[in-house]
Amino acid sequence: MSEIVNKVKQSKLETVDLEKFADGVTLHELDLKEFLFHGMILKEKEFREKTEEFDWSRFEGGYLTIYSSTDAIIPKWAYMLIVQYAAPHAIDVLSGRKEQAWAEIFRQKLDGVNWDYYNDRFVLLKGCSKMDVPADVYMYATKKLLPVVKKLMYGEACSNVPVYRQKAGKK
Repeated sequence: MSEIVNKVKQSKLETVDLEKFADGVTLHELDLKEFLFHGMILKEKEFREKTEEFDWSRFEGGYLTIYSSTDAIIPKWAYMLIVQYAAPHAIDVLSGRKEQAWAEIFRQKLDGVNWDYYNDRFVLLKGCSKMDVPADVYMYATKKLLPVVKKLMYGEACSNVPVYRQKAGKK
């Protein structure tokens, strides 16, 4: 009987697990509704008092995303005021629901990658993960990888979907 050979380990395949970019990241959501009069009306004096009294330290070391679950008209200065209080505690203060914020956090982290490392390599963007990585994160990573990779795939090493192959003579 012959020895079982792990062809995946022997291949030149580089796997990029986008989920790993979320490791250790804490994301908090803050609904501006709690700063509004009856959850619907922004009264400047009351809004300022509530933001000043709020315990912003609960967002220490994490990301914070701000949204409003009501149809209240929120002036731009109100968001600016929130940033003033939250910024000393949060890594970053973002706008929108968690899904939008996750996409922005991933983009920030992907911008810090040295994509030249993948020059002329076969790259697999890992598909299965515990976290639901947004589709636009895969799109963003693809835009970063296309100029440098020889081949780009999606999925798992044992069953992947080819996405891109560099044309002969290109580069």
